Amino acid sequence: MSNYNITSQSQNDSSLIESPRNDESVIMEMRGANVSFDMDRGESRVLHDVDLDIYRDEIIGIVGESGSGKSMLASALLDAVVKPGELSGSITYHPEEGDTIDILDLTENQLKRLRWEEIAMVFQGAQSSFNPTISIRTHFEETMRAHDYNIEKGMDNAHELLSDLYLQPDRVLDCYPHELSGGMKQRVLIALSLVLEPSVLVMDEPTAALDLLMQRSILQLIENLQQKYDLTVIFITHDLPLVAGLADRLAVMYAFELVEIGSADELIRHPSHPYTRALLRAVPNLEIPLSEMSPIEGSAPDPVNVPRGCSYHPRCPLADAQCTDMAPSFDTVTDEHQAACFHWEEAESEIPLAYEGDRAEEISNYEGEQSENHVVSMQDVEVYFEQKQGLFQSLFADPDEVHAVDGINLDIYENDVVALVGESGCGKTTLGKTAIAAQRPTNGSITYRGQDVWDIKDDVGDTTIAYEEIRRNLQMVHQDPGSSLNPNRKIKASLEAPLKRWKSNMGQEDRQARVLSMLEYVGMAPPEDYAQRYPHQLSGGEKQRVALIRAMLLNPDVILADEAVSALDVSLRVEMMDLMLDLQDLFDTSYLFISHNLSNARYFAGKSGGRIGVMYLGEIVEIGPAEEIIKNPQHPYTKVLMWSTTDLDIDTESGDPPIEGIDIPDPVNPPGGCRFHTRCPQAREICKHETPSLGGGNDLDHGVSCFRAYRENHPYWGSEKIENDL
Repeated sequence: MSNYNITSQSQNDSSLIESPRNDESVIMEMRGANVSFDMDRGESRVLHDVDLDIYRDEIIGIVGESGSGKSMLASALLDAVVKPGELSGSITYHPEEGDTIDILDLTENQLKRLRWEEIAMVFQGAQSSFNPTISIRTHFEETMRAHDYNIEKGMDNAHELLSDLYLQPDRVLDCYPHELSGGMKQRVLIALSLVLEPSVLVMDEPTAALDLLMQRSILQLIENLQQKYDLTVIFITHDLPLVAGLADRLAVMYAFELVEIGSADELIRHPSHPYTRALLRAVPNLEIPLSEMSPIEGSAPDPVNVPRGCSYHPRCPLADAQCTDMAPSFDTVTDEHQAACFHWEEAESEIPLAYEGDRAEEISNYEGEQSENHVVSMQDVEVYFEQKQGLFQSLFADPDEVHAVDGINLDIYENDVVALVGESGCGKTTLGKTAIAAQRPTNGSITYRGQDVWDIKDDVGDTTIAYEEIRRNLQMVHQDPGSSLNPNRKIKASLEAPLKRWKSNMGQEDRQARVLSMLEYVGMAPPEDYAQRYPHQLSGGEKQRVALIRAMLLNPDVILADEAVSALDVSLRVEMMDLMLDLQDLFDTSYLFISHNLSNARYFAGKSGGRIGVMYLGEIVEIGPAEEIIKNPQHPYTKVLMWSTTDLDIDTESGDPPIEGIDIPDPVNPPGGCRFHTRCPQAREICKHETPSLGGGNDLDHGVSCFRAYRENHPYWGSEKIENDL
């Protein structure tokens, strides 16, 4: 350890009550950490007086809303705060052998060695962490050379780590980053961060962009790696349920400060800070009654203007004069649990949690609430795409076809909600775009109010509806509203644009009045202020509201909401989905809601009496009323999605995943028969050769595309069980 400056252990005073563990168990220590940026409008305080002990060989989850300071805490731990940010305080590292290291006193070269050899970091966006022009093998070798690490030993480590992460080392090492899926890149990045055998692994939202199944699988892999390699893991996330079952301890951040910390068991069973309790109430869940989920009132503070006293007091139902005048220090709830709140003893009775009481009564049958009149009808819809080829390839072979959507029938009714769920690449977005006439199908038909959309577009046959009317009445809200808003136009101009195009007879004053009334309706007040802002001056939730207003201004019949809430904090998702349902009541519109998150789909479709459709490799494998799907899942893949959806019930053992293999098959060459048979632990020989139909009558009932849902005299039951080898 001679490469590092050595100092004595920091003796700074701490507002956090001393750990019950002994000094030898602490591997990293943060005292009085502050990060600030000088801005034109004042000092932006993005980390404030944070004290934190991190124990050797533990997994600690750092949880909070976007902008709460979680990522800044991670950067501070490695002295990696970008300029012009100023970091102060004390951050020390206690290696298992050798003296304490004062991280803030290290030179740049010493820091570079520390960051990979002792403390490694996995960032949120795996793709941006790789050089697209070099192979994965070269990434590993360059990392080893930069740290004078033995290449032969390092590649042995790489092979073992990649195997531990359920990847084929020789194949993956010879790939370039673009040849790997998102989940594979994330696993490679984890292996790359561990190849030099560090003691601490900092993970900043490492699964945020992944499907729930991949998230849950990677969490289990992290737990296995932590035990095998004696790692200390700092896991940063905005999703409390995601990390609750993984972490030994949880630390909750709000407004750039720690507000509660304790063992995961204690903090989930008996959260004491009003913010933690409100956060748990706001999380969409598969078990809690829909009526018990509620958003957190108000919004997080501006880092330039953090409230005096307790920073949470403007949103807290327990706040009093003491809270507005003084900042609370940490109180002991139990030996393993501390909370910074004057009223933590009252919080449990005053802010009840939905999962503390009785769960909703079991119901044997659930029915949807669709009308009898369908707006959009899709019959035997297929959408195939040709894969791009290089010039050399195109001279010798025909392009491969991606089977994005394969033989789907689906009706969307008036005032309806259909929530499509499934892994990335299953065809959800393609089906959605096809439904709103933004994608021409390869085969099959799409009708709008009984007339073929593409016949109307091509002016074929006897049609009575103009194509412009279809485009106006079938709208879309994108996952990333920022990319769909012109950064050079004010919000007022962006919202008035569709009115100018489609309602040319509306005067300027009427347009402005309608825009302002809609801004006020969705809670963006004062509306005159928001109308004059540019997109970059809005939060993610505010941009999503603007995108929703723009779609609603034309009174559409159907809106495709493509992952419209997935980029938001879990604490904001219920609020946004409630707003969308309020607007549905106001405008009598229908939603085709796309999500990879089953909890979001259950909340949105369940509250509206809508349906959930489960997609896998271009096919709908199960569909029915939302609560019927959740309470009575029939298809093995739906049960996999249920397993992958994290719950706050820490007594429930997740067990092994009910699936064979982590990665989804290539849609260019989907499996024959039942497409899920290559991953299904209950597959039999007949599943390889015959395709089950979506039984259950029309799609308003509970339809299941699985032989196991048929009667026991079906040939499936006499067929031999197959063993998948993935």
